[in-house]
Amino acid sequence: MQSFFKNNHAQNLILFFSGWGCDQNQFTNLHDTDDDVLILFDYQDLNLDFDFTSYKNINLIAYSAGVFVASIMQKTLPPLHKKVAINGNPYLFDEKFGLSSHTMDIFNSITLDNYLEFRRQYMVISDKEYQQYNELQSLRSLESCQQELASLQKLYTKHHQEISQNFDLALMADKDPFFPLDAQKEFYGDKLRIIPNAKHHIFFRFNSFREILEIK
Repeated sequence: MQSFFKNNHAQNLILFFSGWGCDQNQFTNLHDTDDDVLILFDYQDLNLDFDFTSYKNINLIAYSAGVFVASIMQKTLPPLHKKVAINGNPYLFDEKFGLSSHTMDIFNSITLDNYLEFRRQYMVISDKEYQQYNELQSLRSLESCQQELASLQKLYTKHHQEISQNFDLALMADKDPFFPLDAQKEFYGDKLRIIPNAKHHIFFRFNSFREILEIK
């Protein structure tokens, strides 16, 4: 995996497992000054080389496919103060709780000719968000994203039995097209909070990662 570290010389760290195809550029609208932030992405392996020892508190936020990756890595991480899942499920490739075969067909059909249509139809709810999303788009290549998706499937097969369901809070967009809302209600129960009038990328609703952590 790759990482991007924002060093604010803080005592607390926010560890963010981003989603499939993401990089740090997509989250530059989130301005955290009171926490250090470590953004993880491109899950072609699970190698994470980072010194956590200086932090008083470490909080985890996981988004989309990152929810699965965070769930299988929790046992290797230091103690976590709060763990939040966003628009995702630990059982990433489960037909009921995760990505269905129909959704995988959509992902596998993305090309350089249709990726803008994919963004507008599935990732954002409005033309304003679409403009923002394109301004802060991931700078990774389509080939890199395709390789990551294949790696995620291999990781899921290998580590399926190690999945942890240990999240304190889950946020789900009411119109998320990839993870069925009714299934997430069943899975997360009273831990679930619904973000209204939103699709898969909800991060334009917030000013910082800290704001996400403070949702009750």
